[in-house]
Amino acid sequence: MTTHAWSVLALYLALILLCAKPLGRWIADVMEGKIRLVATMEKPLYRLCGIRVEQEMSWLQYALSILLFSVLGALAVYALQRLQLWLPLNPQQLGNVSADSAFNTALSFVTNTNWQGYSGEVTMSYLTQMLGLAVQNFVSAATGIAVVFALIRGLARHSSKTVGNAWTDLFRATLFILLPLSFVLALLLIGQGVIQNFSAYVTTDSGVQQLAMGPVASQEAIKMLGTNGGGFFNANSAHPFENPTPLSNFLQMLAIFLIPAALCYSFGRVVGDTRQGWAVLAAMTLLFLCAVIPLMQLEQAGNPLLTPLGVDQQVSALQAGGNMEGKEVRFGIAESALFAAITTAASCGAVNTMHDSLTPLGGMVPMALMQLGEVVFGGVGSGLYGMLIFALLAVFIAGLMIGRTPEYLGKKIESFDMKMIAIAILMTPLLVLAGTAIAVVSSAGTAGIYNPSAHGFSEVLYAFSSAANNNGSAFAGLSANTPFYNTLLGIAVWFGRFGVIVPVLAIAGSLAAKKRLPVHAGTLPTHGPLFVFLLIGVVLLVGALNYVPALALGPVVEHLMLWQ
Repeated sequence: MTTHAWSVLALYLALILLCAKPLGRWIADVMEGKIRLVATMEKPLYRLCGIRVEQEMSWLQYALSILLFSVLGALAVYALQRLQLWLPLNPQQLGNVSADSAFNTALSFVTNTNWQGYSGEVTMSYLTQMLGLAVQNFVSAATGIAVVFALIRGLARHSSKTVGNAWTDLFRATLFILLPLSFVLALLLIGQGVIQNFSAYVTTDSGVQQLAMGPVASQEAIKMLGTNGGGFFNANSAHPFENPTPLSNFLQMLAIFLIPAALCYSFGRVVGDTRQGWAVLAAMTLLFLCAVIPLMQLEQAGNPLLTPLGVDQQVSALQAGGNMEGKEVRFGIAESALFAAITTAASCGAVNTMHDSLTPLGGMVPMALMQLGEVVFGGVGSGLYGMLIFALLAVFIAGLMIGRTPEYLGKKIESFDMKMIAIAILMTPLLVLAGTAIAVVSSAGTAGIYNPSAHGFSEVLYAFSSAANNNGSAFAGLSANTPFYNTLLGIAVWFGRFGVIVPVLAIAGSLAAKKRLPVHAGTLPTHGPLFVFLLIGVVLLVGALNYVPALALGPVVEHLMLWQ
């Protein structure tokens, strides 16, 4: 790695860790109703919406509320797409979206996946982008925050039958966390040149090129802060109207990890021991470093078939030579590789480089980050509740090793909890591997594979890894906007989201009902370095057991073919 790459990485992590505590404190206090100004502002709105804050829910009521809210959101987004030709704010008179594409997109945005099998600027009207997709960018992220706070309350409370009020949690997360942060970031992005208008598309003087317009900055802000990833344009954050400068690029990277990192501190604050939150954040950071450093190095090393041809050259004073295929010269290799690692470590899916053009092992890194379960920072809320599930599994394994009943934060981990943990952890590997297998043995699946051999398999494996883990990025070499892939990937994104959320809420309810046990001689400390490395080991072990054979058929084989 170059000095420039090390500097960018160090600055990035330093700013994320510095922001974690103040933002995490604000999030915890907002979600727990401890800020008087927030409480004063929300009371009339609660009355208007018919929300009764004092009526808390059991885990089952909470889960049903979240599911109902998401189903209604999916129906609304589907209807907007199917009717957009006759609706306002469509200056280009874009036609109605096909049924299979609308189905896939509706489920994708409701689940915080934001997988896009279409080109945004030639498919979606301004109204669909704003009222459908951007709104779901907010509320799907708020859903993740709500669910993780239900789980945190399960750990913090004892002898309780409730885990909070879903409507209150969704309201607070949207109005007092996501909305103000997005407003500030949107203004910063507009200052850097990201467009924000309702103009018709502009044709250049020569009449050769048409420039797409639209309300981009407002969607770009929540796209990053909510770890959504759906781009206004097909080129996503590689498009100069979405991401025009190195500073806007850095701001977008900061926004992706900002809330997931802060939620770790929120967790420690709510359970009454901030060391617990710092331990989880340390595990996430170390896992991220284990991924991003090799990725930067692999891309900097370049392509052995291109280097002898003299095309592997230094592109600027700050950008040393390497694999520049598919990368923007505005950002170069270091910022492109860092962005690729960040967007797949979090369940964001935004891209400023085409992952299909990464080196074979370089492409395996973002794929593996998703396959770990999107817990290396992960999505807004979903990353933390995923990591807490692994923490419960880690203490269970430790308990087996020392012959004691496993405990986490004074709560016994019993048979029901382990069943739910197993479902939550195994749901996404089942969807990924089964979906990939169906795609590569069916004629409809192989029809979308344009690249031969191992790389084509990698594209399919990446697509299902992205969908089931609610990431949304793509290798960009697979023709996925077909009835087959739209349907199969739509099913994967739905069950990849709610097949995990429901067991997580069941665990929250189970833990909340238990009594808190005092610390004793056999209690495993869960805030020190030993537990951090145990947690990392469990995450890596589960990922390796599930995916190593599939990875060996794709990127590993391609690497051996390239470097033979």
